[in-house]
Amino acid sequence: MRPHAYRQTIVPVPTFPIYGRMSAPSAIRYVKMNGLGNEIVVVDLRGSTKRFTAEEASAIAARSETHFDQMMVLHDPPRQGLDAQILIYNTDGSLAQACGNGTRCVGLLAARDTGRSAFSYETAGGLLDVQVVSPASISVDMGEPRFGWQDIPLSEPFHDTRRIELQVGPADKPIIHSPAVVNVGNPHAVFWVDDPAAIDLGRIGPMLEYHPLFPERANISVARIDSREAITLRTWERGAGLTRACGSAACAAAVSAARIGLTGRKVTVTLPGGSLIIEWRADNHIIMTGPAELEHEGTLDDLPLAAAS
Repeated sequence: MRPHAYRQTIVPVPTFPIYGRMSAPSAIRYVKMNGLGNEIVVVDLRGSTKRFTAEEASAIAARSETHFDQMMVLHDPPRQGLDAQILIYNTDGSLAQACGNGTRCVGLLAARDTGRSAFSYETAGGLLDVQVVSPASISVDMGEPRFGWQDIPLSEPFHDTRRIELQVGPADKPIIHSPAVVNVGNPHAVFWVDDPAAIDLGRIGPMLEYHPLFPERANISVARIDSREAITLRTWERGAGLTRACGSAACAAAVSAARIGLTGRKVTVTLPGGSLIIEWRADNHIIMTGPAELEHEGTLDDLPLAAAS
C-alpha cells in the first residue's frame, strides 16, 4: 500500500580470477560475497555485448545460492583510465546508482586478480575510487553528497533538507518524523530515533520507499546518535528491503548528523552486520572504509542473456 499525501499520517579471501572467464552464456561465472552481511553477487561481462534484463537479475536473486541484495555487473569502461563500468541491480531487478558495500567486494576481487590496490569504477551515481589495504580495510570514495531538493530528488521544494516535514503515526505523537534527506549516489531519508531496533522498519520502510515525495523511491533509515563519533543505523533499502548493511545509508546518516552538529565529520556507523568508518572530508568527499569477504563462486549455467541493444 502506498500513501497518497505528502504530509499525511502513514501507516575466505578469493584467489581465483573472475575476469575473462566468460566464453559462452553457459560459462558465465559469479562470485558470491558480502560486505558486513550485505549480500553481493559479482559478475564480470567485460568483453561481451551481453546485458542482464531486470527479469534475469531478479531471477538470479530468487535462487538460494545466488541471492543478493545487490548484483555488481562489470562492463567495459566507457573511457580510458577506468577499470570498468558497473551496473548495479537490486533484488527486484531495478537499477541502483551506487553501492558502497558492493564496490568494496569488487575492489577486493580486483586486488587479488591484479596485484594492484587502487581502482576506479563508473556507476550511474558517479565515479567510485577504491583503495584496498586488506580484506578488512577497503576504502571507497563515495563522492560528494547532494543536498538540494531537486538533486535528491524530491517531488516538491524544500529549501532546508536537514529536516523536512514528513511523519509516520498520529500528528500529535508521531512514531518517526522530520527526516534528513540527501543523495549519496542514491536518494536517502534518515529519521533520528531513540532506539532503531524498536521501529518496525519492515512495515514502515516499504510505505516510505514509495512515498510520492520520492519520485525515484528512497532508502529509508532510522538512526541514533550514540556519541560525537558513533551512530547506530538500520535501513530499508530501495529495491532490496531490510538489509544487514547499506554503505550509502551509512554515508547519508554520517553527513546528515554532521550537518546539524550532532557529530564530527568522522564517525563509526554500526549496522546490524557490523561497523563502517565514514569520513566526510574537508574537500566534501565521503570516504567509507570497511571489510568484504568471499562466500563462494559458481556458474550461471542455465540463464540465457539478451544481447545489448
